[in-house]
Order: sequence, then structure tokens, then C-alpha cells
Amino acid sequence: MEMSIRLKIGVCFLLLCAPLCAQYDAHLVGHVLDEQTGEHLPFVNVQLKGTNIGTVTDESGHYFLKDLPIGKQVVVFSYVGYETEELPVLLEEGKTVELKAAIHEVSQQLNSVVVTANRYATKRQEAATIVNVLSPKLFETAAVGCVAEALSFQPGLRVENTCSNCGKTDLRINGLQGQYTQILMDSRPVFSSMASVYGLEQVPAAMIDRIEVVRGGGSAMYGANAIAGVVNIITKEPVRNFVNIANTSQVNEHAGYDIHTDLNASVLTENRKIGAYLFACHRTRSPYDRDLDGFSEVPQLRTTTAGARLFVKTGDYSKITAEYHHTTDYRRGGNRIDDEPHKADIAEQLRHNIDAGSLAFDWYSPDNRHFVSAYSAVQHIGRESYFGAGRDTAAYGRSTDLTANTGLQYRFSYPCGLMNGDLTVGAEYNYNGLHDRMLGYGRDITQNVHVVGAYAQNEWKNAEWSVLLGARLEKHNLLTLPVCAPRATVRYTPVEGLVLRAGYSSGYRAPQAYDEDLHVAAVGGNVSLITLAPDLRPEYSHSATLSADWYRQFGAWELNLTAEGFYTYLQDVYFLREDGKDAAGNLLFTRTNARGAWVGGLNLEGKLSLTLPSFNFQLSAGYTYQQSRYIEAQQWSESVAPQTRMLHTPDNYAYLLLDMQPVKDFTISVNGKATGSMLVPHLAGFVAHDEEVLTPTFWDISLRLAYDIHLYKHYCLEVSAGVKNILDQFQRDIDQGPNRDANYIYGPSQPRTYFAGLALRL
Repeated sequence: MEMSIRLKIGVCFLLLCAPLCAQYDAHLVGHVLDEQTGEHLPFVNVQLKGTNIGTVTDESGHYFLKDLPIGKQVVVFSYVGYETEELPVLLEEGKTVELKAAIHEVSQQLNSVVVTANRYATKRQEAATIVNVLSPKLFETAAVGCVAEALSFQPGLRVENTCSNCGKTDLRINGLQGQYTQILMDSRPVFSSMASVYGLEQVPAAMIDRIEVVRGGGSAMYGANAIAGVVNIITKEPVRNFVNIANTSQVNEHAGYDIHTDLNASVLTENRKIGAYLFACHRTRSPYDRDLDGFSEVPQLRTTTAGARLFVKTGDYSKITAEYHHTTDYRRGGNRIDDEPHKADIAEQLRHNIDAGSLAFDWYSPDNRHFVSAYSAVQHIGRESYFGAGRDTAAYGRSTDLTANTGLQYRFSYPCGLMNGDLTVGAEYNYNGLHDRMLGYGRDITQNVHVVGAYAQNEWKNAEWSVLLGARLEKHNLLTLPVCAPRATVRYTPVEGLVLRAGYSSGYRAPQAYDEDLHVAAVGGNVSLITLAPDLRPEYSHSATLSADWYRQFGAWELNLTAEGFYTYLQDVYFLREDGKDAAGNLLFTRTNARGAWVGGLNLEGKLSLTLPSFNFQLSAGYTYQQSRYIEAQQWSESVAPQTRMLHTPDNYAYLLLDMQPVKDFTISVNGKATGSMLVPHLAGFVAHDEEVLTPTFWDISLRLAYDIHLYKHYCLEVSAGVKNILDQFQRDIDQGPNRDANYIYGPSQPRTYFAGLALRL
């Protein structure tokens, strides 16, 4: 009897499982061609839409997928530099179906997938807001080695060096300082105030898949500080097996050097269930003394980063992704670089040890209507510092910074009459623990920030219209009441190729220490220190954008024109005011609230490309006109007159990128950045009194030549050489000697520099 029952249960189980097994008894084969040349394309991604099932074409451009779910499916073909193609296919039980694809080479990539606009993957052209993408192609064209060098090649973005001793950088979006921008790593907010001081220079380009930039308020999706915009640094995922080795060496007029070495490898199992991308980067740079007075204008630098990003596909509809990297960063500026810092007249020396990692689990339903993501990320920074002048033995410091983020997100896609709906809800917890000690200055900052937030948004969309409404409710432990940040956007596509967008968002900043508060600058033989006013109130913002994005193809020519107007009003805006000196003679600044401020302007961008079998041409250019003004005139020093214009904010700036391939395998790249005049503070020391300087206009133009040598099959050696800052437009009125103002620095971050590089791709 017992055996009979077991046999019946077994037969029933097999009968129930048979349909499930039969659903995975179809196969797909085919090849992928270049639509224009008819050549087979190797290493094209072939993915079953809405699943983890996929492969890449082999060296001959062919692919094979087995054991696929039967029924109507959509196959996605994607390749860098080509338009993503989606083809429907009917997979039948026990049959092998052939599906051939021909994809079109493009430069604009309007249909590339972005994630920053809505916190989920969507086509760039259909996104609710404009998302600009910086790709590895741009990193090559502009010969950049880190994030800081790449971001200026976008309208509305400007990166400037703000300290000649340590090389601190500041990213400004639409005229607002770096503290108004939320920087994400793989969509996680782990860039704390301390990480932002030098972080943009500490992330090497070799570990980056792309950088997505959203201008305008993003607090409704990403929380506090996302007032000016969001920069999402997305690291590379393994897509095929390869090894890359690259070196770029630079030298300037004073025999100063800057050497980058990168090693990257991607490894996948045969069934593509497990993959890992490994990277290691090292950079060493000598100090640069422009006027030969013994004091550096560009600091000495040694940075090493190593890490990995890996995934494990736990099923056809679920995946675990993990990333970890470790960075050591040493920088030293001032004079007597080879001595201990307290033996120098001015010295800023820092040693960073940074450990960062993230873990995410993603699941989506077979019908692609439900998506769940659970994630956590953490970053720890240990910093040993010396910020001192006058051979001060008590100017050493030690800091620790821990940032953690964890959250859960759910998305539901549903039909809604003539439109489709996407509902996204989620909750996040963010923590930042900072301990910054410089006991010689009587400074011991302990700051613990806890932020709990929940957000919800719904987007109704079709090919012509999309309407998005959303809000984020957040409780910051330094604020008494929770903050609600709403968001609303409208997209209208009246004709194919023309996209009109309008949006509104609000945001806030809490009264806490930011990146410039954790930096001590040398001024007049002493240092300057920043403290927070005891009655400092939170800062709130309201932002609006209006844009038009037009794309047109004329045969082999492609044209993309974008115009975007922006306006942001800041209530209780933060302002640094000079507040005398302490007993040791150090200059004191206090962060207080001003009544308000506004930033408004226009971003223009144009892209033109021509793609032929034997000739490629790509041109990108962007221009920004803006005004950044306080509502009431502000006076940061008694030696200067009150005025409404914000400091370090030019009204005009632009960029240009030209990439041309006149013959096969040979590339000519030209890039340039122009910065209009701006007001810059100049503190007393080298000069008799505090003053404001109206800077000249700068043109930073560079040239790169590259040639590919094909070794064997897809193995390739690239040889490159070029010149950066050809016109050598470096600041001319640099302070000299031990009484200089280290923050009085503007213009291009490096002098005329010659470089050569080798890149081996296996």
C-alpha cells in the first residue's frame, strides 16, 4: 500500500512538472551583422528580454541559446556604438529557431538604456528627464584617467581645482557648488562629505562602464543634497572573457610626470551564470611648480585602486551582484615636498585608505511586470592628514568616515487605458558617521547622520506622452520635522525625433559639515578654518526645467540638438562669512544662512556624426549661459564691497569634442573647454588686503592621435600620443612664497602636457 501511494505521488509530481520542463525546450541560433557593411559582429550581447538568459556572439558573429522558454519572446541585441535592436520571435517546443539580426552603427545612442532618471532601466529617449551619458569612448577621446577629468565634457557641468596645495576638486552643476550634487556609485549614495573632498580624482576611468548625469533637482528620488543634480558612476560588469592592459605617461615643461597604468579582466563561466570583472589601477604624479618659487601649484599624487564586480544568476529571473574596491591615496603639496610636513613653510599631506562595497539582489517576474531589488552599500575612509603652515608640529590630524546605505525597491508595470503605467515605491536608510580630529587647532568634529526615507512615483506613458508624479518623505536626525520633496515631469513627443520635457522638483540640505568644511587651506602664513553657526537652519530649494531634444538622421548623417532652460531658487541659502582670527592667528569662517539665492540659465548642446565604412566623424559641442545671484548683497570680508554675484561661477562656459577616423584604425581626437570670467576671492597674505578678482577667459585645448595594430583575431594594440592644454593657458597671477592663499587658484588644472600611451586588448 505504502509503495503504491509513493508511486502515485511520484507520477502526479512528474505530470505536474512536465509542462514546466516543456517550457524550456526551445533553442535559438543566428548571427548579427553590421547593417551598413554586412560584416559579422563579434561579442554582441544577445538577451531574452525580461530574463537573465543571454549570451554574446562568438568571433564569427554567431550565437546559440538553448533550453529557452517557449512562446512569444523578444530578443534584444546590444553592442557599444550601435543602435539596440529588439526582435520578436516565437519559440516552439522541441524546435530550433533561426533569428538573424542586422544592427545600425550610431554615435548618439538615443535608445541606450539609462537608470538614473527613474531608478529603473528605461530608454534614454523615453526618460522623464534628460540623461547625459559619458561612455568609455569619451574617456578615450579626451584621454581622461579619472572621473574629475571627464565631467566637464557636458553642458552645465564644470570641474575646477580649488586648492594648489592638495588638489581638491569641486564639481559644479548649473552654477551650484559640489555640496548641491548627489554623487552615486552604482546608484548608491555612498559619497559622503569626506569622500567628496578628493573622491572624483580617486575613481579611475578604467573601472567605469559609464557615467549618467541628470541636471536639476533629484531629491525626490535620491534624498538630501541632490539639488543641482545627480551624477551616477556605474562600474563595469563582465560581458565576455577578455584582458586589457594600458599605460599612459605624461610629461610637462618642467619634466614633471603623471603616469597611469591599468589592468582589467573579465571572466565568465561557459553557461554565463557567474561572471567577474577585475580591475587594478595605479597613478603616480610629481608636483608641479609653475613659477619655480619652491611651492607647488599641482600636488604630488600616488593612487592605487583594485577591486572586482561580480554577478551570480540565481535563476532566469534573479541575480545577485556584488562589488568591492580598495583605494590608497597619498597627496602632498606646498614646499619641501621630500621633507616631513612639519618642516615645510606650507604643507598639506593626506593619506587615504578607502574600502567600499555593495551587494544587491534583483528579481523580476516572467511577464516583466514586477521587479524587486534589495540592496546595501558601505564605504569606510581612514584619513591621516597634515594641514599646516609655519612649520607647525601640531597640525597633524586623523579622521574616520563610515557611510552605509540599505534599501528595498519595488516596481509594478501595468496597462492603463491608452498608456502604460510604472509604479515605483521604495524605502532607504542612510548613515554617515564622521570623526575628524585636528587637536592642534582645537578641532574635534563628531557627526552622526541618520536618514530614513520612503519614496513613491508613478509614470503613465506611451510613445507620445508621459506624465510622472512622485515624492520622497525623509526624516533627517539633524532636523526636527520630516521633509517631503515632490517631483513632477511631463514628456511630449509630437513627432518622431522631437522630445519636449518640463519638470519641477524640490530639495533640501541639512545643517551639517560638508566637503569644504573638512579641508583646511593655508592662507597668509596660517590656515583657515570653517565652523557652523549654532543657529544654522536647513536650506530648501525649488527647481524647474524646460527642454527640447531633437534628433534627425539624414542618410549616413546623424544630428542631435538639445536646449534646456533651468531655474533654481534657494531658501535660507548657506554662505561663508569671514569671522576674524583665533588666538593662534588662524583665519576663521562661519557658515551662516543668507536670505536666499537663485540660479538660472540655458544649456545648449549639439552632436553631429557621419558613419561610413571607411570614414567616421563625430562632433559634440555644448554651451552654458547662466547667472548665479544672491537675493540680497552679501559681504564675505570687510575689505570687499557687498555684492549679489556668487563666487567661482562664470556666466559662460563651453566644451567641444571632435573625433575623426579618416582611414581605418587611425583616429584623430580634439577636445576643448572654455571658461568665461568669474569672481574669485583672494585672501590677504601675499596681497595686502582681501580682494575679489575678475578672472580672464580660459581655453583648454587638447589633441590625441591613436592607431590600432591588429595582432591576431580580435587581439589589438593601440598606440596613442598627444598634447593637453596646447595653448598652455595656466593661471598667471599665482601667489608666491609662504604667505600665499592656497585657495586662490583657477583655470586649467595642468599646464601644457605631452603624453603617450599603449593599450593591449586581448
